Amino acid sequence: MREEDEIPTVKFKVNYDETWQAVMQILQKYDIAIQNQAAGIIKTRWIDNTLELNWSDAFSRSDQVKSARFKLIVNVGQGHEISHPITKVSIYKRQMVEKDFLQASKPVRSNGILERTILYRIERILTMERELKKLQAIKAKQLEESF
Repeated sequence: MREEDEIPTVKFKVNYDETWQAVMQILQKYDIAIQNQAAGIIKTRWIDNTLELNWSDAFSRSDQVKSARFKLIVNVGQGHEISHPITKVSIYKRQMVEKDFLQASKPVRSNGILERTILYRIERILTMERELKKLQAIKAKQLEESF
């Protein structure tokens, strides 16, 4: 399997609930069709991205598309390493493109940019939460010592 064929996935060294909340925070702008925390799956409804696809391909030699849409499928899985919990997040983008009215929509491979961007944003949220917890612990310790 080639690297570009793989589904973008990241492992986070935090517990499942924290990761789930971060994923939901990032995906709140999408129209969610299925959200099942127990199964660890989130699916969006089809989202039209014809304008974005035509704009990004405006300088290429390919023809503009008649319509384009995508949906995201996010899997969140939990596990444990030696001394701490881990959570694995995978994002699959299913892109369908219709070139003209004579052809039906056909699946097109994602360039992976949206998936990696979402994973990066999840990582930033988890990092900020971790830093806030550290600061709160320091502040609580200082308050305790001041009494």
